[in-house]
Amino acid sequence: MLICPQCEFENPEANKFCQNCGSSLTHKACHDCGTKVLFNAATCHNCGTFTGTVWWAIVRGTSPINTPATSETTTPVYLDRQQRYQIIESQPRQGRANSLWQGRVLDNYPLQKVNEQDSQLPDITEPYLHLRSSFIQTLPLVHNSWEAEGQSYLLLEDRSQWQLLSDIWGSPEISLSQVLYWLEEIALLWEALTPWQYCQSLLEVGNLHLDEDQALSLQCLYPDPKPEEESPQPSLVDLGKTLLSLSPPSPLASVNQILEELVAGEIISIVALQNRLATLNQESGFSESMDEARDSENFDDFDDFDDFDEEIEELTVEDDLLFSESDTFIQAEKTRVSTNYNNDRGSDDAPTVVLPMQLLSLDDAGYTDIGQQRDHNEDNFGIQVKIEKQEHPLGKNLKARGLYILCDGMGGHAAGEVASSLAVDTLKRYFSEKWQEQMPNTEVIKEGIIFANQVLYDINQQKSSSGSGRMGTTLSMMLLQDNNVAIAHVGDSRVYRVTRKGGLEQLTTDHEVGQREIRRGVEPDIAYSRPDAYQLTQALGPRDTDFIKPDVRLLDINEDTLFVLCSDGLSDNDLLEKNWESYLTPLLSSRANLSQGVSRLIEFANEQNGHDNITVLLVRVKVQPVFEQQQMF
Repeated sequence: MLICPQCEFENPEANKFCQNCGSSLTHKACHDCGTKVLFNAATCHNCGTFTGTVWWAIVRGTSPINTPATSETTTPVYLDRQQRYQIIESQPRQGRANSLWQGRVLDNYPLQKVNEQDSQLPDITEPYLHLRSSFIQTLPLVHNSWEAEGQSYLLLEDRSQWQLLSDIWGSPEISLSQVLYWLEEIALLWEALTPWQYCQSLLEVGNLHLDEDQALSLQCLYPDPKPEEESPQPSLVDLGKTLLSLSPPSPLASVNQILEELVAGEIISIVALQNRLATLNQESGFSESMDEARDSENFDDFDDFDDFDEEIEELTVEDDLLFSESDTFIQAEKTRVSTNYNNDRGSDDAPTVVLPMQLLSLDDAGYTDIGQQRDHNEDNFGIQVKIEKQEHPLGKNLKARGLYILCDGMGGHAAGEVASSLAVDTLKRYFSEKWQEQMPNTEVIKEGIIFANQVLYDINQQKSSSGSGRMGTTLSMMLLQDNNVAIAHVGDSRVYRVTRKGGLEQLTTDHEVGQREIRRGVEPDIAYSRPDAYQLTQALGPRDTDFIKPDVRLLDINEDTLFVLCSDGLSDNDLLEKNWESYLTPLLSSRANLSQGVSRLIEFANEQNGHDNITVLLVRVKVQPVFEQQQMF
């Protein structure tokens, strides 16, 4: 099978074009001159630029690896019997009893689906698969792995051409805040790698790279010496020596002092190292605590629930139900409560260096699909983004403003389509007028939602619609200005976020009977045993403004974050909660294509759900510390 590089659809090997999106399966554009070249071509025939797909190969075993004698060798040498992976560069390690061969290999069939191995994956693969969800930016992606003739083979994302940490470690332009950022990552990695016995990975200077966001990145993992090798195990003393050996050394005296304390054995644990980094961070003027940051993110929302509950109590059961979902095929329950999945990244008690953040990049993608069982699409969405970029010798400053709106219409016939489309257009016009220099505050956002509701409600009144004939729509919306975000919603269209440290978190709580009962103190199992548990308590359009209580939540973005806005065609059956690590976590990487990610989600939702329209908006926000020119001598 051939995997489409655009939408990742699996195609028969005879196909020249993807039968899903129409992209070419034979040619791609040279990234230098734009000429069409074969996917398996090593170089562009027009300009000579290298265009091949390269992997970093690791082979563990005792048998020798045949490698090209010179770079000019004409007879190709392959890593595998199928002659897919051609060796183009060899970098064997020296002086290790369990020597690992390493090198770069050219993929001669880059679109070919990797054959799934019948046997268990080699244990050399295990630490990558286990740790990458917590260190997705730091650890390389695993492409393929297999065992043959007593040897273990592992192919990784090739990072050998990335910038080395040692190249800029001693630069006078690197600020203290940047170095603290790297040291904190190294400390977290050391703690995570210790039980796996791979701390040697941080002692190899040539293994410490930086990605395009200046984030620490490893080419691979090096195992610690085995006991029979009679070599000392890696220690924090060795870590201090390694970092002090970087040439030129850091001009920051305060950093060198910490490294010298490591070498002297005065810092004997990772927690002690993190304490020293946190102290230096505070002394340098960045005193915001992680607890304060988390509190401001997680406990500033839904301050109007008391008023809402009082108003809801006055409603009769009949009035409380906006519409019946009997026309919607729902096989399983939706998520009943907001869930926060946490990955383990070090000790919870260990201090973390928290730096003021600024926007580094903003990417987004959106798509809507009719689904497998509907004859028309009542979902709608809108994206409006404005980005201003300034570049200078020390980097770039990015200013951005983004409005993301998703609506899931209802009402029968074409009413749902009209409602969702009109709500999106109304909100876009509203914020084009109200959004000036600063991001709108909570009240302005709520007023915009209430205004959109009034527009739909007035049309319903004019048409004298009643019951299920009254058009309406759910709403999930995100406003972004730099690294500040506002989340607003009405109904059951959700907003999630994914971060490396926090995993998947649902940021909205569905406006439905089951959730209303839970807020009243009813046990979740009892609340969702009601036949009307999934009927909405709020939506835009069916009722006047007295019955609309939009929820608005304000957030600061302090780490790279992927936001997901989706209709229930995607979120039903806990689809994201069960599969976020496979479908969302990889999209945190700058190299991941969000359009492809949306396509994969839509395809997967059609396979697993498919009973409703499916709409997804993905917003990837990357941030970096505010690197001021501070020299601590």
